[in-house]
Amino acid sequence: MEQNTERCKSCGYCVLTCPKKALSFSETTNSRGYTTVALDTEKCIVCGICYSVCPDYVYERREK
Repeated sequence: MEQNTERCKSCGYCVLTCPKKALSFSETTNSRGYTTVALDTEKCIVCGICYSVCPDYVYERREK
């Protein structure tokens, strides 16, 4: 999974729905002032749930 954090608006849908808890809010902000989401690639199973629930198209599915 790849992410474009510049699109993120910190809604948290991805963090709440990730079955492996691979996503968490980070301490960094994007250029628009929103807190971004950190992706732990070791935990991510590329299930695509974050891709499906994200209203801002932050995620792009890429197989490991």
